[in-house]
Amino acid sequence: MTATVTPATGMPLTLPVAGTNPRQLVVGLDLSLTSTGIAGDGWTANIRTKTRGDARLRILQTAIADYIKLADLVVMEGPSYGHAHLAGHEDLAGLRVIVRLYCYRHHIPYAVMPPSSLKVYATGNGRASKGEIRSAIADRYGHLTEGTARYDEADAYAAMAAGHDWLGHPLKSVPTSHRRALAGCTWPELLSGGAL
Repeated sequence: MTATVTPATGMPLTLPVAGTNPRQLVVGLDLSLTSTGIAGDGWTANIRTKTRGDARLRILQTAIADYIKLADLVVMEGPSYGHAHLAGHEDLAGLRVIVRLYCYRHHIPYAVMPPSSLKVYATGNGRASKGEIRSAIADRYGHLTEGTARYDEADAYAAMAAGHDWLGHPLKSVPTSHRRALAGCTWPELLSGGAL
């Protein structure tokens, strides 16, 4: 298993610590059995493993938990039902449940963002390609996810940015045509006063 962290242009190569940012710590996830993308404000990471079966799920659970344990909100890309026939579907569904249960047990609010909503938020187009999402993230946020990161980190960054927007402190100005995607997501309940 390897994990790489890619800072945005000009950002230090360190993970944020809860309480050091005036904004809440939002972590975006693009869950995958072979290449999970993880993102926070100004950074992305990628967890890769070639292990299979239950051992793989345990490795992913532990690695993902290290990134989300201090989060105020986790936003994960939901399943793509059109690709349910792919090998590993059961394990990928299991990984989603493992992450949701981790959040639940540790009182970390989480949201699920359908793939089409993630595409709309990033690009304004619900049928955008992975490359278009990656380009939109680079253009709007100045965060490049090239090379070994593939597209997983760009998807995670879009999910994280949507979480910040939903909380009322968007990272950048996003057109209304993109923000409409927030209505298609499953968000956690807000506490009184509008905060998590």
